Amino acid sequence: MSHLQSACRIVFRAAPRCSRTLASEASSGPSTRYTAITHTPPSEVPEALALANKYILGVYARPDFVLTHGKGSHVWDTSGQKYLDFTAGIAVNSLGHADEGVIKVMQEQSASLLHTSNVYHNEWAPKLAQLLVTLTQKNGGLGFSPGTTEGGAKVFFANSGTEANEGALKIARKVGKDRGGASKTRITCFKNAFHGRTMGALSVTPNNKYQGPFVPLIPGIDVGEYNNFPSLESLITSDTCAVIVEPIQGEGGVNPARAEWLATLRARCDSTGAVLIFDEIQCGLYRSGTLWAHSALPVEAHPDIITMAKPLANGYPIGAVFMRDNIAETMTPGTHGTTFGGSPLACAIGHHVLSRLSSPEMRTHVASVSAHLHTRLEKLPRWFPQIFKDAPEGMSSPIRGRGMIYGLPFRNEAHPADVVAKTRERGLFVLTAGSNTVRILPSLTVTREEVDFAVDVLESVLGLLKV
Repeated sequence: MSHLQSACRIVFRAAPRCSRTLASEASSGPSTRYTAITHTPPSEVPEALALANKYILGVYARPDFVLTHGKGSHVWDTSGQKYLDFTAGIAVNSLGHADEGVIKVMQEQSASLLHTSNVYHNEWAPKLAQLLVTLTQKNGGLGFSPGTTEGGAKVFFANSGTEANEGALKIARKVGKDRGGASKTRITCFKNAFHGRTMGALSVTPNNKYQGPFVPLIPGIDVGEYNNFPSLESLITSDTCAVIVEPIQGEGGVNPARAEWLATLRARCDSTGAVLIFDEIQCGLYRSGTLWAHSALPVEAHPDIITMAKPLANGYPIGAVFMRDNIAETMTPGTHGTTFGGSPLACAIGHHVLSRLSSPEMRTHVASVSAHLHTRLEKLPRWFPQIFKDAPEGMSSPIRGRGMIYGLPFRNEAHPADVVAKTRERGLFVLTAGSNTVRILPSLTVTREEVDFAVDVLESVLGLLKV
């Protein structure tokens, strides 16, 4: 086995089995403590809900209650009902709700300078960019081996993940033309991907649910099978300027890429001159347990560009395109821009959040609590084999993911939505993903006690499902 194969097997296999805690050892079967409904819709329609129904564009199917405030991993509605949020605002609130440190930075920075536009420099954008580069050099990623300082990287700040992906595709298109001429314009993406809802990002999100009403989309898109090796040679050609992929697909079902496949993808991009983009908007910034989902992989499996957003400012809008210098050098003044991206407020918050997430104390906490979460989750398929899909060949469990991002795959595609509704009626928020998956995305500050409550609720609800 080669060094690359060995490293890949270590990092991207199914989440490792964890030693059992005393609490889980004491549990001889699934919890039935939370079979009764405890949270109900308000008896009267809240004013905000009535206004939303009248004035807000109806593109979301939301439950009929209104959230008013949050603290840590919990939120409350207008009726005073308390919910444990195991969605973290779709992987956004990594430090939880109403974090005191984030509030302090917001108050201090908003009192001094909110916005400068792209015409002038501000104090915080370069500091946050520097922190992203130095942390990546220290931890590995983007072609840097851990501890490497040779070579450089640049950051372009945006306002969202979708905007970051649009920027990455645009940059890759220019690199392609600079390297290969006018015909090097095609873009490769993969089934079950989700990269956003604007026209460019939507064009590389090959799901009819999202694309159908808006075709025709941007031409020149080639769609491949995720984790499929044989197709890469014909899929990525000399006309390909960009390949965009999630190391762990989030919206598509929490599907981890095989590390050997990412390395093969990297090699194919090198041989054709294509730019490899890793969308780490959901799985990056320590959600998967490391700085980037690909951080611990050999550089032979690293991208040219990383896109990020969700947790970077813990709920304040920000996104970023992160690229090596050999990619950045193609971009000159006037080739890209944004009015709001890189604002002093967003970047001050981002610097604070990233400094906290990267601290040794936080990383130790995440490692400990995520191990406990995995230990609890891996019991579910053994207790409910008729509900969960079988483990893939070579895997001990069907549970997918690592760190603080997990997917629970169901046999019945109607069950995930039912689980989301039933857990919500018992004070727990979880999400669906893909066609048959429940997604678990707690804040990185979540406690073991909160994990136990969440999984107890899940166990109780699973016992109520009709098989």
